[in-house]
Amino acid sequence: METHEIVQGTGGPGEKPMILCLSSFFKGNDFLDQCKREGAHVVLLTVEGILGKPWVRESIDEVYALPSFADRKAVVNTVSYLSRTRNFTRLAPLDDYDVELVAHLREHLRIPGMGETTARYFRDKLAMRARCKDRGIRVPPFVHVLNHDQVASFLRTVEPPWLLKPRSEASSLGIKKFTSADEVWKAIHELGDLQSNYLIEKMIPGDVFHVDSIVSEGEVVFAECHGYKRPLFEIVNHGGIFGTRTLPRGSEIEKSLLETHGRVVHHLGLKRGVTHTEYIRGNADGEIYFLETAARVGGVHIADLVEASTDINLWREWAKIELSQGDKPYVLPACRFGYAGLIVSLAKQETPDMSAYDDAEVVWHLKGNAFHAGLIFRAETTEGVESRLDHYIERINHDFATSLPPTTVATH
Repeated sequence: METHEIVQGTGGPGEKPMILCLSSFFKGNDFLDQCKREGAHVVLLTVEGILGKPWVRESIDEVYALPSFADRKAVVNTVSYLSRTRNFTRLAPLDDYDVELVAHLREHLRIPGMGETTARYFRDKLAMRARCKDRGIRVPPFVHVLNHDQVASFLRTVEPPWLLKPRSEASSLGIKKFTSADEVWKAIHELGDLQSNYLIEKMIPGDVFHVDSIVSEGEVVFAECHGYKRPLFEIVNHGGIFGTRTLPRGSEIEKSLLETHGRVVHHLGLKRGVTHTEYIRGNADGEIYFLETAARVGGVHIADLVEASTDINLWREWAKIELSQGDKPYVLPACRFGYAGLIVSLAKQETPDMSAYDDAEVVWHLKGNAFHAGLIFRAETTEGVESRLDHYIERINHDFATSLPPTTVATH
């Protein structure tokens, strides 16, 4: 029997909730702070390399660190040891790489929340594609790098270019583009015993979008649709400035994305939480294709973008849902439906001076991230957000922008 959600809890009536949050990257301060505001005892387990980051220590009751989370057995033993004297009632991952690990811990400790089967659909690019294809949701043609006859048939019958994708990396990391079968086979053979951890997918030219949503009791109760200025794959592999913005509200593309997204969430089995999901609209046929999804807040400050346009803080709403786990109805706060744009770029300067970007519509500057420049701006209309996005990209490109080899670029 598939385990989609752990429903057996550990804590009695009226007991103060105790949540253990795992994070292998520095993020999620708003989540941690909201847990404390909700009356929880907050415990953070992180890795030693980021222990000194500016975590919201005033909202965290206990902090622990391991050298890394790579040794799953060591993490399980550590959490089990802590559980001898702590009654953890909730577990939460703060980064994409921690989703499967926390699902495993929930199964092991029998703590409510997403189990391993559902977590696989939100981490494994092969599993999520196969599930969506099986449920009638459009996905680009793909093949698992497993049986070489099937791979050969795919390369003969599906037109290039093709993308070789790792099944469990986050965002566009580790993806390689190929235009000849010989190049693909060379890359496959170089993978050796790691081949089965990859898939090959047809690269469909088109516009790439992301939908960031809140899910409660299996229903999408909030969703914001955005369009990338350039696909993340291009930026990660070829450099450039990251830009994304709110799509026209009530437009056909928004309606298509929301309809497809509701089906994706339903068929992948997410009961409650947040999602960051990417889609592409093919240039050739104008159809929406599912690309990938994650059961966490989007990276590259997308949560700040959503808050700028709607006043909804995805981290805080996620914390409320994780703590409740359906024990009480989730109520979405009042929100507005404005427009906003986000720009992030590698910078030549270690600490870029963005004081000249002081226009009234600029509501956020990227701070504390060395050799990066970025901002978020608001607009009243879709025309306004488009024109300001182009304007600020041009300015940042002139004032700060630089690039580094692909392997040095992270998109968390």
